[in-house]
Amino acid sequence: MTSSTALCAGRVAVVTGAGRGLGRAHALAFAAEGAKVVVNDLGVGLDGSGTAAGPAQRVVEEIRAAGGEAVAHNADIATADGAASLVATALDSFGRLDTLVNNAGFLRDRMLVNLDEDDWDAVTRVHLRGHFLPLKHAAAYWRAEAKAGRAPGARVVNTGSGAGLLGSVGQGSYSAAKAGIIALTLVAAAEMGRYGVQVNAIAPAARTRMTEETFAETMAAPAEGEFDAMAPENVSPLVVWLGSAACAGVSGRVFEAEAGRITVMEGWRPGPTADKGARWSPAEAGAAASGLLAAAETPQPVYGAR
Repeated sequence: MTSSTALCAGRVAVVTGAGRGLGRAHALAFAAEGAKVVVNDLGVGLDGSGTAAGPAQRVVEEIRAAGGEAVAHNADIATADGAASLVATALDSFGRLDTLVNNAGFLRDRMLVNLDEDDWDAVTRVHLRGHFLPLKHAAAYWRAEAKAGRAPGARVVNTGSGAGLLGSVGQGSYSAAKAGIIALTLVAAAEMGRYGVQVNAIAPAARTRMTEETFAETMAAPAEGEFDAMAPENVSPLVVWLGSAACAGVSGRVFEAEAGRITVMEGWRPGPTADKGARWSPAEAGAAASGLLAAAETPQPVYGAR
């Protein structure tokens, strides 16, 4: 099971939403690099309904069959008790926690005028709260370790999306939650660095249950023998590196990962500016803003916009 590099030998990694898709690929990749893995998954449907222990357990069995070590965790990590038990499972099973990969999520896509508040709450709950709570409980453990003189060398990899960077038509709740995850990543990196914790995020593109219907034409499986550009496994090598000790000094960054391409994303920063030194009138402000817009770069289009 373990690769010749064993990039994560001796580390314990937790991966949420790891029963299928990207999470499954990440869990298998961490195990292949020597990590002991906690495989979290509720086994819900694409819209977040229902639960089943099977998906997480099947990934655990795959890892064990290949000679690795893994345990399943089936609690809801968007609850305080579920997130606490996630960290406890790593500590009880393997005695430590080194890497947290927040990946769990689902979709309930609607145009904004048709988006029900319950669907909004459900999507933001699993994506945004489902990142915050595991991070909070893991960070508390790592802070205690650091204060006890045991520098943890911990890593967190959050899962954003191009929808959270540019927006996506019909995905208002998902885009807002993913944008929140990016901001959470920046704050966590700034707050937790003193305790030896590095926090980064990825914006992946791959063929999963969440994307195969939305991007059916561009995410079709390739012909036999061709490079599968949309395979989830293409994203995992970067996630494993970010979750390893090898990425020392990298924190507060966002990476786009798709096929064989890795891109460092550069966020909001000041563009053209004007300063009157006094209060503008509305007409003056409009004229100044128009001039600044003419000098500014054209924004990237929202996904799905025409």
